[in-house]
Amino acid sequence: MKIDVGYSIYLPPAYAQDPAARFPVVYWLHGGGGNELTGAPAIVPAAHQAIASGELPPMIIVFINGGPAWHYDDPAAGQLGETAFITELIPLIDRHYRTIPDRLHRAIEGMSMGGRGTARNIFKYPELFCSAAPLAAGFGNEQKAVDAGQHLDNNVFFLAKKYAAHPVPPVRLLLVIGTKDFNHASNLDYMKFLDELRLPFSKIVLEGASHSNPEYYARLKVTTLQFHAESFRLATGR
Repeated sequence: MKIDVGYSIYLPPAYAQDPAARFPVVYWLHGGGGNELTGAPAIVPAAHQAIASGELPPMIIVFINGGPAWHYDDPAAGQLGETAFITELIPLIDRHYRTIPDRLHRAIEGMSMGGRGTARNIFKYPELFCSAAPLAAGFGNEQKAVDAGQHLDNNVFFLAKKYAAHPVPPVRLLLVIGTKDFNHASNLDYMKFLDELRLPFSKIVLEGASHSNPEYYARLKVTTLQFHAESFRLATGR
């Protein structure tokens, strides 16, 4: 796009303490109108405390800039959110930081628009990620696109169905939705769709939670990061 695209990064204490150590990575995708600074205030303090106390293993967290409404894909308008993330940012992070640069140690998570991007990427690029946690994902908008016959090749329903026909490599999926979130019904519908495809997933339903990033993480704390840590452990057999 010929523009600078920012990112924010959290490095665990062990990153400086052990210069030879390498770490798994969680990529976090913000919602509409956000940027690379949106998620960190709600996530990093709890993650840092949990890592320091040993409750959570050390990991790198990268907060990406997906544009105000790029939806983490490459629409005709030329806002290349997918390209910026998949083909530019991930290789850059692996070059410049001590990651463990394989899918067994790479996860993806996001809220709202970022939840849609998270679901899209785990099924479109299972060779890049082993774990995904879409929060409050806007699956209703994806269903509207299906109904209108638009962008079906990059739609979370189409991609999940395509992956289900040959679910290799295996991925772990955790869906999180609040009961007072305006995306509540569409998330329940998507869970039913995944059940029909016989694609396994875990779920967390936050009673009374509205469509709020701080509200979700105040309730979740590091639950989603623990899910990714378990995914890394299971993927590597350690």
